Amino acid sequence: MVLRPAPLRRRARARVRRALTASLAVGGLLLTVSLTTGAAPPRGGPAAGGPTPVTRVGAAPGTATPLAGFATQSSAKVSDTPEAISTPGYPATGWHPVGPRSTVLAGLLADGTYPDPFYSTNLKKIPAADFTVPWWYRGDFTVADPSRRTYLDVSGVVSAADVYVNGVQVATEDRIAGAYTRHELDVTDLVREGTNTVAFRVQPNDPRKNLTMGWIDWLQPPPDENMGIVRDVLVRRGGPVALRDAHVTTRLDTESLASAELTVKARVRNDSASPVTATVSGTAGPAAISRTVSLAPHETKAVAFTPADFPQLRLDRPRVWWPAGMGDQPLYDLDLTATVSGTPSDTAHHSFGIRDVKAPLNADGARRYRVNGRPLLIKAGGWSPDVFLRWDARSVEDRLKYTLDLGLNTVRLEGHIEPDEFFDLADRHGVLTLPGWECCDKWEGQVNGDETGEKWTPADYPVAKDSMAAEAARLRDHPSVISFLIGSDFAPDATIEKNYLDALEAADWPNPVIPAASAKSSPSLGKSGMKMTGPYDWVPPDYWYAKREGGATGFNSETSAGPDIPTLDTLRRMMSPSELETLWRDPSAKQYHRSPSATFGDLKLFDNALIGRYGKPTGLTDYVRKAGLARYEAVRAQFEAYARNFSDASRPATGVVHWMLNSGWTSLHWQLFDRYLDQGGAYYGAKKANEPLHIQYSYDSRSVVVVNGEHTAATGLTARVSLYTPDGTRKFDTSATGLRVPGDGGKATALTVPAEVSGVSGAYLVKLQLTDGAGKEVSRNVYWLSTEKDVLDWDNTDWYYTPTTSYADLTGLDDMAEAPVSATATTTGGPDSTATTTVTLRNTGSGRTPALLVDAHLVNGSGKPVLPVRWSDNEVSLWPGESVTLTATYRTADLGGSAPSVRISGWNTATRTVPAAAKPR
Repeated sequence: MVLRPAPLRRRARARVRRALTASLAVGGLLLTVSLTTGAAPPRGGPAAGGPTPVTRVGAAPGTATPLAGFATQSSAKVSDTPEAISTPGYPATGWHPVGPRSTVLAGLLADGTYPDPFYSTNLKKIPAADFTVPWWYRGDFTVADPSRRTYLDVSGVVSAADVYVNGVQVATEDRIAGAYTRHELDVTDLVREGTNTVAFRVQPNDPRKNLTMGWIDWLQPPPDENMGIVRDVLVRRGGPVALRDAHVTTRLDTESLASAELTVKARVRNDSASPVTATVSGTAGPAAISRTVSLAPHETKAVAFTPADFPQLRLDRPRVWWPAGMGDQPLYDLDLTATVSGTPSDTAHHSFGIRDVKAPLNADGARRYRVNGRPLLIKAGGWSPDVFLRWDARSVEDRLKYTLDLGLNTVRLEGHIEPDEFFDLADRHGVLTLPGWECCDKWEGQVNGDETGEKWTPADYPVAKDSMAAEAARLRDHPSVISFLIGSDFAPDATIEKNYLDALEAADWPNPVIPAASAKSSPSLGKSGMKMTGPYDWVPPDYWYAKREGGATGFNSETSAGPDIPTLDTLRRMMSPSELETLWRDPSAKQYHRSPSATFGDLKLFDNALIGRYGKPTGLTDYVRKAGLARYEAVRAQFEAYARNFSDASRPATGVVHWMLNSGWTSLHWQLFDRYLDQGGAYYGAKKANEPLHIQYSYDSRSVVVVNGEHTAATGLTARVSLYTPDGTRKFDTSATGLRVPGDGGKATALTVPAEVSGVSGAYLVKLQLTDGAGKEVSRNVYWLSTEKDVLDWDNTDWYYTPTTSYADLTGLDDMAEAPVSATATTTGGPDSTATTTVTLRNTGSGRTPALLVDAHLVNGSGKPVLPVRWSDNEVSLWPGESVTLTATYRTADLGGSAPSVRISGWNTATRTVPAAAKPR
């Protein structure tokens, strides 16, 4: 394929004087680009008068240096030619400095152009018209030795860009298109000693028209629609031979886990005009390998190292990678070097893991995952990046640690497929990932009927295929990646599917490919094995136990009971006083911080259920208090139902993705923890449900079930169930002893609570306790239930919820007497600049009343939450005389130099704060 100069857009051609040649590589293929240019631009140092960062690029073979940042400016404010803008020394006066991965708006926010976009309606006030024209990105880099070959590696452009280097256009927007495509431009003949400039004229983004990224109904979209450059632009250096596409395929003996076979592949490309003989050598884990290859001028060859030719690639007792909770996460290294006449020309390095993933359809047609031969219930959350796509490795790692703290094992990335470091972190922490394309925009515009997203043009098909090729090559060696979903709400048609599958096959994709996240089929892959039946808005806890709609059967790719009201601390950070007043008073009011969707624009369903079940709130604090209880029970029930039904012989549950894990903005919508990483009822309901060994109550059958997520069976257990009226009077108590629970998600039914208990009417409490053979409590769970049940109107189920015609009566909980809880806390230093605060809570009441859902919040000297924090347990319920000791782990620096304290509150416990002084050594 030849990309010719004639159609270069908005390019002044009158001053062209000489021809150069550059190269464009996509998915490992090298494309020749014929170019013309004007007089050679002057050499010089950093751009005069502008904030353009300067990146020093080394000469070592295999060096891949990311540009340190850019200066950006609206094309509406720049009248200079592209040739001038992309020339070293151009005075970028008044331009905005941005980081190496930055949308336009992210850069303007960092530059202080707009106020806090997370507060009130500030985001809405940013003028969207400013982002309907192209924006320039301009960066400088220095090269000391221009004799080396130099390549510009471009990816992550939203939505498309013309690219210029040192005054020469090297690529047009019709090729540098799509957020996921990857392009290598050979700019060797343009680069000179000293300062060099690369400039991008980035086109506006519209996810309905471009194969990029959009926000669907998750949150209020940014006014710039994330236009910009959101992945590193790399300057690669090398010799005459380039080493590309290096990767490892693994084959694990899943019966014994005692052996594995590795196959190493790469492409070797001669970029010189002379024939060469190159030697490719290195190591794959413990195995040393080497091979010589002869290349004609500009020839590319694939090389492979197989166990048949290199027996050392057969590993005995390999270190197998496991998801967190199932084993360790060891990684191996692949290191290759291509040498010519003994001189290194290029290198390749990355990590890989040895593991096996299978996800066949079960007898019911549901996708059922096995990792290294062991069955696994996928317990996941929908992942959201920052709304402005700002990359923060520490924040991402915090969220992945929260994922594990919640007892989840997977995150689903519907579009917004994060940078390389995300998957490195997921590999290291053992968090499984389900990446895939997104719904409701251009990605599915060809197959989604009348829904949002334009139909594809002929130009879109290669962009989609290149996107698939680039993502497959990038993700294939990450053991955390266990599938790719090539469709979301809809499956691709035959042409699109074939393009995707061809790209995946060419990349040696090792994992299951899923045609859709919904119950759709594609022509080649067939059934998806997943369902997308909702709900997405409020339903009562007992909803999840029905094996229909979104209930606990099969693999539900996105579902939850909808809204999540954050803590008071977060609400006051994100909403104005008048907005907070409306929040608790008016269920029908439009809520800007919920969703731009008309369906999810208010909190009516949630608020009506809150009022109907718990009683009308008396103020903001009471509203948040009741919402916390409602979210705890809703999220707990969702995960508990799927865990209970996982081992069923008939129509088992195989996976559930809570929609969502988090929000990239300040939100009232779809999250287990909020934008500031604060935690409330949803968080601790999920954490409780996903304990490794867990006792739980079944809303449908009243059975008390023990679920064992550990690999080994649990034996000698005792389950106890006690029923109480809200004043603490015990009305029922019984135990079952000698319980054995099989591992790997197995369960045992301990006993069943009677349908009627004398003296129990309206709201009541159920306390479950699981003890081991030594009498130690290993799981504890408290429910608030009602003799009046929630009644679901299944026949009128809509796509996003099932109506409730009458509510459970939990208003009796408001009559609970105040329960006094004492608290003592101390703090000790930990490793890696962390600290641990230990707090002991005790119900000191002299009567019978339990303290329901007591929350401990770590706060600094100003009373603000210290975040992130991971508690051993929280939102605990204590009967008189009972005590519990909790620990909180956090970064010492997040105290801001103050001493920690612990703020105690609860459903019927007065709020107070106790110091957590440093423990004497």
